[in-house]
Amino acid sequence: MSYSDAARLALAQEMERDPQVWALGEDLGGGGSGGQYRGLQAQFGRERVLDTPVSESALMGTAIGAAMCGTRPVVELRCADLGLCAADEIVNQAAKMRYMLNGQARVPVVIRQPIGIQKGLAAQHSQSSEAWWVHVPGLVVVAPATPADNFGLLKAAIRCDDPVVYLEHRELWSSAGEVDPERDALLLGRAERIFDGRDVTLVTWSKMREVCLQAAERMRGYDVRAEVIDLRTLWPWDREMVLQSVRRTGRLLVVHEAVRVGGFGAEIAAEIGEELWRELKAPVRRLGGPRSPVPYAESLENLFRITPEQVASVALEMVRETR
Repeated sequence: MSYSDAARLALAQEMERDPQVWALGEDLGGGGSGGQYRGLQAQFGRERVLDTPVSESALMGTAIGAAMCGTRPVVELRCADLGLCAADEIVNQAAKMRYMLNGQARVPVVIRQPIGIQKGLAAQHSQSSEAWWVHVPGLVVVAPATPADNFGLLKAAIRCDDPVVYLEHRELWSSAGEVDPERDALLLGRAERIFDGRDVTLVTWSKMREVCLQAAERMRGYDVRAEVIDLRTLWPWDREMVLQSVRRTGRLLVVHEAVRVGGFGAEIAAEIGEELWRELKAPVRRLGGPRSPVPYAESLENLFRITPEQVASVALEMVRETR
């Protein structure tokens, strides 16, 4: 099934399992962004799939209060850029409430914010904001890359007792893959090792998973074996899997679509550099977007995108210089 359909099925199953799960956002009755809510209002009614005014801060505040009162809201913020309109509620209320009340209250809310470049959407609808949310204590941050992961991780996010910023990439909505509808929730904080390799570790998430897989295939033609790790959850991230991999390969390249400057890749690079500096065969490298708004013109938008050729070129350079 598609990435979008997988999320819709996960939400429907969780709403059937737990009557305290509900959804709110703009135009959910019309199917929502990418069709993730198509048919759910007819199935569960307007009180559990609630259309709201165009006010991200209002619907986020509503969801936080409802979560503290015992329900499990799923908030649709349309896109990560618009999520900034609700930043005060997310950062100063949802993320801090459990700590400030000494565990007497929890905020089990899922905050869905589509991320990433989608052709022609330009600067105000194309940001990848994961690094901002990872920086905030109290938030869990998830970025699924496949339909199966979108199914299993959304279930896990809904069941989590802490606020979860759930980042789905727009250009993955129509991507298709195998999904087991009987499978239970995945565990948060567990990465997936996709390719086993000996020469270089590629760490990535979201849409860049497929880019790194294509790069790894290209590198095989040069007798270079790349290990590809999809983090899936950015906080908590699977530090141990990455450490084990880099101990074997001695080289790490982190790849993300978000702007490279201040991106989450810098945190991973610093952690690995501090822990494994004696064992590294090459300096840790990062690939990310330029420090620029995402352009509207197709020719300039393409310059912003990270490609398999770029990933393979940097990784091959790391290996050749240190073999």
